Amino acid sequence: MATAGGRHVVEGEIGEEDKKPLSPVVKKTQDQMDVVEELIGMIENVKSIGEFRKTQRKECQSLVRRLKLLLPFLEEFRDLDKPIPEAALECLNKLKKAFISAKKLLTTCHCGSKIYLALETEAIMVRFHSVYAKISRALDGMPYEELGISDEEKEQVELMRAQIRRSRSRADTQDMEFTMDLMVALSTENDRNADIASVERLANKLALRTVEELKAETLAVRRLVKDRRGHNAEGTQQITLLLKKFQKFAAVPETGALDDPLMPKTRKKCASAVEIPHEFLCPITLEIMIDPVIVATGQTYERESIQQWLDSGHRTCPKSGQELTHLSLAPNFALRNLIRQWGTKNNFQLFTKEASANPKNPVTEDDGEILSLVQNLSSSQLDVQRSAVEKIRILSKESPANRILIASSGGIQPLVQLLSYPDSKIREHAVTATLNLSIDESNKKLISRENPIPAIIEILRSGTVGAKENSAAALFSLSMLDENKATVGDLNGIPPLVLLLKNGTIRGKKDAVTALFNLCLNHSNKSRAIEAGIVTPLLSLLEDRNLDMIDEILSLLLLLASNPEGRQEIGQLSFIETLVNFIRDGTPKNKECATAVLLQLGSNNSNLILAALQYGVYEHLVEVTKSGTDRGRRKANSVLQLMSKAEQIP
Repeated sequence: MATAGGRHVVEGEIGEEDKKPLSPVVKKTQDQMDVVEELIGMIENVKSIGEFRKTQRKECQSLVRRLKLLLPFLEEFRDLDKPIPEAALECLNKLKKAFISAKKLLTTCHCGSKIYLALETEAIMVRFHSVYAKISRALDGMPYEELGISDEEKEQVELMRAQIRRSRSRADTQDMEFTMDLMVALSTENDRNADIASVERLANKLALRTVEELKAETLAVRRLVKDRRGHNAEGTQQITLLLKKFQKFAAVPETGALDDPLMPKTRKKCASAVEIPHEFLCPITLEIMIDPVIVATGQTYERESIQQWLDSGHRTCPKSGQELTHLSLAPNFALRNLIRQWGTKNNFQLFTKEASANPKNPVTEDDGEILSLVQNLSSSQLDVQRSAVEKIRILSKESPANRILIASSGGIQPLVQLLSYPDSKIREHAVTATLNLSIDESNKKLISRENPIPAIIEILRSGTVGAKENSAAALFSLSMLDENKATVGDLNGIPPLVLLLKNGTIRGKKDAVTALFNLCLNHSNKSRAIEAGIVTPLLSLLEDRNLDMIDEILSLLLLLASNPEGRQEIGQLSFIETLVNFIRDGTPKNKECATAVLLQLGSNNSNLILAALQYGVYEHLVEVTKSGTDRGRRKANSVLQLMSKAEQIP
């Protein structure tokens, strides 16, 4: 007989009041402890992954930080010297699966395709939330008391779970300017400077400007295509399209976006016969050099490729990234002779390149000529002014280097002054030159200081057809600066853009859509646009197949639908039917955008959800959840949840 707490208990027996269901326990085995060691090892591994892609860097760092919070708990678990409850083993195995998903996601965000991660930002966020959900569920049934885990470590784990819950409850946010730049860049007809600016901004944001960065991205895209095995062909096509445009922007000759950049065409052709020495290959094109030249850093390149790089406005050495102290190119006679001797010895035919063989070299001028043209902008003779502004318009279009030279020569101030000149032709040249110069980010700020927006809005109201189009494009470019968004709205620049949306040419309507989208990122401008009557022409343009801007228009309508007045105007039954038609018959991107608009409208008005049901949207949404884009699937699931709630309302 033994005494316990004042009660008499027979040894080997348990009183009825003490009977509790206990977790089955198993003896610690090596395999079980290996699971704990593996979990600790995975955390240590993700801690050392390194830099993450910019688009997901914040989320990656948060995930790593939260995983690290579990380390002390797992280390204490490892050091326990007692049997492990079966419930704990089950939790550990679930945690292992969650960690595997986390590691895979973090690896993708470390070395995956930057373009893929940018296009699929929302899908990647869903994966982060999925990882968090798996971690939280894995820890749900962890028997801390039976294990003897300290209160301190238990509190640390619960703190991490609380952080996860807050993270999952946050609403997803989009960088709408980034989204519009992606839309413009993915357009197959964006050959104007106004559209090329979108490609430039994306290249800067994604750090895809140098040859080395583009090489790494090409390899990442090849891995992605291989992993997809033909699935999501449209998404893959978009990725390769952007990659080609980034290559073109960086003056990298197109060799096929999915060609191995480490195996250039020249080398492929002769690989079976003879290996070209690495030092004979241009670091930019990776093809054998015919006319090697030396830049300021001492690095050697093929003359044509490095000249193309410099003409594109770059002032760094492509290989080293160092700033060039001068832009002179010195012939590397010694290397050229070595290459020729090697070619003769190995019977390798070297094709000479005539300077006249490439008539598409950008127009460039020296500082003296640019300075002379800038001075002529202020001439008292009309013909001299007109000739100068027309030439500057052409030069600013043809070469990024010229855009920098024109600005540094003091060309911005007189150009802005000419925006108000009585001669309509001079005004058109001036606004187009201003647009071209604004592509450069530093120029954009310099132009804004000269207060050009009132004159640009006046040209938008009363200029020629071409001047109106380029004025709209200029407002789009300048409104990339937030302060200019408000300025355009305050100066009543929204109504003439809406008028261009109604009555302009196809090009003018496209310029108006992109400008209005950017401006409506400003909350006050949404109300101004709605008051100016933007909704009716937008809905009409959805039926215009020649415009080919369905996704952009739906995205603009999505912005306007966040405004109560906008929802009231947009949420008509006829428009709900139009959305259903896009969800049924549109491209995957059309379906995604239409579903997002329906979700925005339906979240504030259950009647619109019921109306969509009557138009037969249910089965089409189900199809989107199965075969749509990643973002489209998520939006479709959210709409289906709204429908379920709406049908339960009496």
